[in-house]
Amino acid sequence: MLNHIVIMGRLTRDVELRSTQSGVNVASFTVAVDRDFGGRDGGEKQTDFIDCVAWRQTGEFVSKYFHKGSMIVVSGRLQSRKWQDRDGNNRTNWEIQADNVYFGESRRDSDGGNTRSYGSYGSDNRGNSAGSYDTGRSSAPAPSTFSEMEGDDGDLPF
Repeated sequence: MLNHIVIMGRLTRDVELRSTQSGVNVASFTVAVDRDFGGRDGGEKQTDFIDCVAWRQTGEFVSKYFHKGSMIVVSGRLQSRKWQDRDGNNRTNWEIQADNVYFGESRRDSDGGNTRSYGSYGSDNRGNSAGSYDTGRSSAPAPSTFSEMEGDDGDLPF
């Protein structure tokens, strides 16, 4: 069986970081994800609001580096959680248990528009962390290995 999901969207609110009674950090956040298509009549695009949960160091990473409006990529598994409301009605929530979280866009420095490169953070299913934080290095374009061809375009085979 396979249960793997990847979404990309923007945070609808600031991340809520809490700790369990045993001291394990857990971050809760909601991602607004636009659908790739509009309505059947060509109407406006629709947006889904997807609840996500990140545990331990991944949760701390999300809480520290993401805020309302940030573009985020979440990779994990879809999970249902059953509970009862105050009236005794059975309810079900669907949420993504985040294994890995990535920045969905680069951030511009305030000193002239240099782009800063960022890493990602995640953990395997056993809670072992693997990732990198903000490197703070400016990303410059790689030198080109292409050179200008002499002659006109008529010599090209396509």
